[in-house]
This record gives sequence, C-alpha cells and structure tokens, in this order.
Amino acid sequence: MMANMNIPNIDLHCHSTISDGLLSPRSLVSFAAEKNVSVLALTDHDDIAGLEQAKKYADELNIVFINGVEISVTWNKRTLHILGLNFDALNQELISGLKGIRDGRLERAERMAHSLGMAGIQGSLEGAKAYVHSSTIGRIHFAQFLVAKGHAKNIKAVFKKFLTKGKPGYVEHEWASLKDALGWIKNAGGDAVIAHPGRYDLGKKLLPKLMEDFKLHGGVGIEVSSGSQDPSQSNFFAKLASQFGLLASCGSDFHGVGISHRSLGGIKTLPDGCIPIWSKWPQI
Repeated sequence: MMANMNIPNIDLHCHSTISDGLLSPRSLVSFAAEKNVSVLALTDHDDIAGLEQAKKYADELNIVFINGVEISVTWNKRTLHILGLNFDALNQELISGLKGIRDGRLERAERMAHSLGMAGIQGSLEGAKAYVHSSTIGRIHFAQFLVAKGHAKNIKAVFKKFLTKGKPGYVEHEWASLKDALGWIKNAGGDAVIAHPGRYDLGKKLLPKLMEDFKLHGGVGIEVSSGSQDPSQSNFFAKLASQFGLLASCGSDFHGVGISHRSLGGIKTLPDGCIPIWSKWPQI
C-alpha cells in the first residue's frame, strides 16, 4: 500500500466564517476555483448556515458542491470531530441537533472568558464575539482577540499559550454523543466520516474500539488523507479503513491562509486500495 493513486481535485473538509474560517462561504468557493478544486464540501463546525450561499456560487463556477458539517462529539471522555457529508440540509433533526451544540458552545465560551479573566485578561467574551460572523463561537475567535491585544504573536502561538489543555483559556466541555451525531447524519441521508483521525491520542486499544462503535452506530468513512495530520499517517489509516470496511475520504481542513497547514485542494492522492467515499455519490 505504499503506492498512491491520483484522485480528482476533491476537497471534502474546509471552513468558512460561518464557524472558524477566515473566508466567507462565497469567497471560499472562489478560492477553491482558483485552486482548481472540482468537488468541494463546506464543513463548518456545528453549523450549516453557509451551505446555501456556497452551493449557489459553486454551481455558477461549475464546482460540484457537497453539503457538509463537522460535528463536535464527546466519546470516551475525548473530543472527536465527525464529518457529515452529502446530506439533506433541510432535515429538521439535524438542524435541531446542531443548534443544541451551538448553544453549548456559547456556554463554553462564557467559561473560557471566566478562565481568561482569572488569568488577568478581561473582556475576552465581548472581544471574541466581535470576530464571530454567525452563531458559532469557538476558540479561534478568542485566539483572534488575544492576538489583537498582543498576548501572542499569531494564531498558532496563542493556541499553545492559552487554548490547549492545562492553559488559562481551556475548559472541558461535553459535546454531542457519537451515537446522536451519527444518527442525525444518517437520518438526513448523509455519510458520517471520522475527521483527521491522526489527531486523536487513542492508542492501540481505544482506536479499534472507536472504529467498532463508529460502525455500530452507522459510520461509513474515515479521513485517510487530511491537511491537519501528518501525511505519513495516510497509509496506516488506509489499512485501518480496509480492516473495518470503511470508505476513504480526504480534505485539506482549510481555515485560511496563514493558519492552515494545507491550502484548499492540497490533498492530491489516496493510498492504493482505498475505496473513495464519493464512489457512492451519483453526482460525482
């Protein structure tokens, strides 16, 4: 499985200003066209408000658009991200479930602001809200505020200094359950994918357990190639996908120039032996 197969320029993981990206949905699609992306999924965190605008512009630019979302999940006391792809964006169960998570994000933001306040940084909640373009507030908005106030030189530095476990702005939070998130995606006619699996510190015992639970509740794919995990991990996750009968997905996890490891369309290969998730989608 060392050889790679070339794939069309497909990017099934990116973010806009609806969550924590730097580009509006329309500008993101325009940038995708510049990067010769032929198939694009917009996967904002816990929010699908940008899909209609993005799809409309993608149609004008002859880009195949896939409805997407990245759902925050708590599994085994760990935070995981599950991508929902190719679903009905009007499904009320999905819409309601995502709203519940966003409501929880606001409560988390209030606790983050309190934590930062205890560290001597005042006004962070109002400061973070100034960077929010939709209803989804996240760590990136606090990071932008902290950089603007001179507490760190850039976004990457501020995460290391304030917003990771053990730092002043980090708080524990209970997200949606894996079962619920997969149920919302499945009932909306979509496909659930484990996002950037190389970012989770699961070890030899928990990783197979996650795969088993994921399949049990209707999961179908794994992000074998991701812009936010080491490229050397792709072959490992390709083998894991084969072992558990999962389809392979890929995406840049693009948030914006200067804060992302890969640009849109930056994943050009999947390891040999993978069955791409888009092989089951008639529009591709």
